[in-house]
Amino acid sequence: MSATSSLRQPADRSAATMTRRAWWLLGLNILLPGSAQLLAGNRKLGRFGVVASFFFALVVVLALVLSALAPAVLLTVGSSTIGLWAIALGLAFYAVLWVVLTLNAWSISGLAKATPRGRSVIAAFSAIVLVVVAGTAGYGAYVATTANTFLSDVFIAAPTKEPIDGRYNILLLGGDAGADRDGLRPDSITLASIDAETGEAVLIGLPRNMELTPFVAGSPLADKYPDGYGAYGCDVDVCLLNSIYTEVELNTPELYPDAAANGSSPGIEAMRDAVEGITGLGIQYYALIDMQGFSDLIDSLGGVTINVAEAVPIHADAEFTIVAEWIPAGVQVMDGYHALWYARSRHDTTDYDRMARQRQLQQAVVEQFTPANVLTKFQAIASASSKVVTTDIPQGSLGYFVNLASKTRNLPIGSLELVPANDIDPEYPDFDYVRELVADVTAPSVPAEGSE
Repeated sequence: MSATSSLRQPADRSAATMTRRAWWLLGLNILLPGSAQLLAGNRKLGRFGVVASFFFALVVVLALVLSALAPAVLLTVGSSTIGLWAIALGLAFYAVLWVVLTLNAWSISGLAKATPRGRSVIAAFSAIVLVVVAGTAGYGAYVATTANTFLSDVFIAAPTKEPIDGRYNILLLGGDAGADRDGLRPDSITLASIDAETGEAVLIGLPRNMELTPFVAGSPLADKYPDGYGAYGCDVDVCLLNSIYTEVELNTPELYPDAAANGSSPGIEAMRDAVEGITGLGIQYYALIDMQGFSDLIDSLGGVTINVAEAVPIHADAEFTIVAEWIPAGVQVMDGYHALWYARSRHDTTDYDRMARQRQLQQAVVEQFTPANVLTKFQAIASASSKVVTTDIPQGSLGYFVNLASKTRNLPIGSLELVPANDIDPEYPDFDYVRELVADVTAPSVPAEGSE
């Protein structure tokens, strides 16, 4: 009698034989779902399971090949609505199929006729494998569904913009709507300029207190403030760079009637015109991070680790005069509340110190986005992130930008702070000099002689 027929209808039905049979059938089900049914059960179900398993394995192999040879393609699929729904449905289907095939394998294995010890061990082992495999596939489907919702909430449906002079320039704003001010003001203003081919990046930091801001030609604010913002007053209490957002958003949103339709807002478009005027760079996209919501994101990550150089106070009043407690110097694991105060505190500090702390916090948060952290806390992170980030980056471009970011991680990131340390006076800036500095740091790198 063949091995196949022995498994299908064993002549010896002793407890020892049935134990070995159960091990074989349930082991085959683990190695190749559907094979147990082909050998000893419903062959139609078995053929379906084997074909589905081979197809699933083929998809996995294809994904691995694409990740090595064409990661941008894989990332594009994984960041699109259709791609994520396909992944979610595929994983959910496989999870259900695995459960059906495993339960059926238990049924046909004759496990009840195995030895008591064998029955317990086999049942426990196969149950663990069932939970791990089906649970992993089910969780993957859940993550894909949640990611699809998150991406749809945060990113817009719009055509991809082309690089300008071979670069993508993205305006990064950290918005803070504190109790001491009317409306939101971007206290953290950074322009990320990235080479569209190599991923080489430069971060240009602009101080919030810069005055006499010029606007790019064609901006409605260039007509309103031809000699620079605040040269002869403005429509809010202070005429600083970060006040431009508040003024336009609250008082003159009609200057940018198409902003909302393009996934932006009048205040953001005003800041875009201002930063373009200061740096001489065209800006394709923006990302606004709500600092209050940033606190929730940090909590969802389980806190953030910061090396505090000097003790930083937490204030008990809107005027930042009464100290409630101190964040001590040294390595600290901060929750969202303390991290936000670390970035916002104004006691006995300069705006440039705050800029440095904000950059430090942003970097620390990025470092917390490890694969393990994201996967285990995905729902909380996605929920918090959708409330934190506003952007006009198209969802269809995410694959490209994630791939570009992977190149950036392997390169040193340049920086330029438009502050007094670089001979820039925020009260009377020399904008021609500023643009010269910006042009220098964004110029393509010249390969060293003899390098390829």
